[in-house]
Amino acid sequence: MPNKLKLWSYLAIGAFQISLSASLLGYWAKKAVGAENIILNYGALEFSVSVDSLETYATTGELEGSLKSYAGFLTPEQLEQLKVGLITNADFSHLAIAQFLYSYQGETILDRVSKVIKTQARQPGFYAVRAALILAAANEEEGGLTPLNVLKSFPTNTLRIDSRQGFELFKNLSRVVQKNNQGIAAVEQTARQERQNKATATPGVRDLNLLIPGKYRYKKQALIMKDVKRKYPSGKIRDRIFPVDLYLPKTKTPQHLPLIVISHGLGSDLTTFAYLAKHLASHGFAVAVPEHPGSSASQIESLLTGLDSDVTPPQELIDRPLDIQFLLDKLAQDYSSEIDTNNVGIIGQSFGAYTALAIAGAELNWSTLEKDCDNIQNSWNLSLLIQCLALQIPDADAEIELQDRRIKAAIAINPLTSSIFGQKNISKIDIPITIVSGSSDPITPALSEQIIPFTWLNNPEKYLVLLKKGTHFSTLNESAGSIPVPEKAIGPDPKIAQAYIKQLGLAFFGTYIQKKAKYSSYLNAEYGDVISKRKMPLSLIESLDPELLKLK
Repeated sequence: MPNKLKLWSYLAIGAFQISLSASLLGYWAKKAVGAENIILNYGALEFSVSVDSLETYATTGELEGSLKSYAGFLTPEQLEQLKVGLITNADFSHLAIAQFLYSYQGETILDRVSKVIKTQARQPGFYAVRAALILAAANEEEGGLTPLNVLKSFPTNTLRIDSRQGFELFKNLSRVVQKNNQGIAAVEQTARQERQNKATATPGVRDLNLLIPGKYRYKKQALIMKDVKRKYPSGKIRDRIFPVDLYLPKTKTPQHLPLIVISHGLGSDLTTFAYLAKHLASHGFAVAVPEHPGSSASQIESLLTGLDSDVTPPQELIDRPLDIQFLLDKLAQDYSSEIDTNNVGIIGQSFGAYTALAIAGAELNWSTLEKDCDNIQNSWNLSLLIQCLALQIPDADAEIELQDRRIKAAIAINPLTSSIFGQKNISKIDIPITIVSGSSDPITPALSEQIIPFTWLNNPEKYLVLLKKGTHFSTLNESAGSIPVPEKAIGPDPKIAQAYIKQLGLAFFGTYIQKKAKYSSYLNAEYGDVISKRKMPLSLIESLDPELLKLK
């Protein structure tokens, strides 16, 4: 995984930790009395906890002062989480943090946090929290960007935590978690039922090990796509130049090879899914891996070094599918004798999964975007920070046709879907689709972004794959030179998730792009159970009753 993208992993964890910490402190405020630097408000009552006592506990494990009184209200596990969490370092420079916090996404998150964390004068802590984060990151001698250093860097003598707001956030978060868990249980229940039904029917023949590389050797070519003076309906003209890695199997006789396109996520690059490209190429697919310039690792690097002010520009929601269209046109022109560009599969992750669904036929849904984005401050869905960028696209450009009929099948891993497509437009997809979800994904939450949208698909050739304990980053290959990522952000061994993607990707594209019947018996709950690993259990289903998703 490219190191710059990992800011999102810390962001996701940080957003959760802030809400949890505010709730725990609010719980203390409700139960205890004291007086020091952190003032906890609960209605007309005020309580306090000392930053010094927090530092002593984090560094020595000793409970003292007001903190010792409050500790009785927490479990040993919660106390240990607090101790470790206070000094856990998010290894980013103060410049990188500053650049992100001045972006649209950073300011939106700060606005949410400032309703809970306030200044001594009871004003929202938007600017104070931003300053504290930047100052803490700059103070490397004291450990850099840790929650404890953020507290010590707060620009007023006292910070206030609005416990009622914290409790409200925690209540909303708890409900989100409860609903998400119910959705996961519904998928697992359905998988058990589909396995049972399959067992009573005639079993399919499965004599292939889909993890083994295929018989084809392949060569990798580095291409440059030059969409010079790309024209938009709004009148804008831009140069869109981007690299592509093309994997071409070597065949003894000339063949018209089926094509798979891999679209990376925000902050990724050509190497993120190289493991999958190589596997598919060895089984006879031509594989094209473009690097989208407005949302690649280079874009995030530009943000963090001060050369750009956006995580990604709104126009990227349009440009990504247009990149794929242009790529197919160029391959049809230059490789017409080698590649069948009228028989194409696409697989994408996160922003790339959005790209895959958009080019597969899901249109942007302006009514759901306007409704949901107007209420973004009350949502725990971090993916809305990308989805809502669509509202900044010029009206004329918003009407660009993104679908490409050359795409015959698509896999979407951790897609963002709920608002940008909505039920009406997801249901317009009429080609075979697989949606892959991680149960522990805080960025594109499983229930709202994958499980519920799966029920909106009308196409009978559809599959939902759930990786239990999988996160937003579980399927990504880590690039050389990347910074350490918290284990919670990666989840269990990513090699397990990558093996799942290789096996199911081959089975899916082998069935619907290569048109080989031998692969079809691998696309069911029974095979999902066969390859499932205990550290990250896999459930594969072909249908889901929406009634199972209603919160009880």
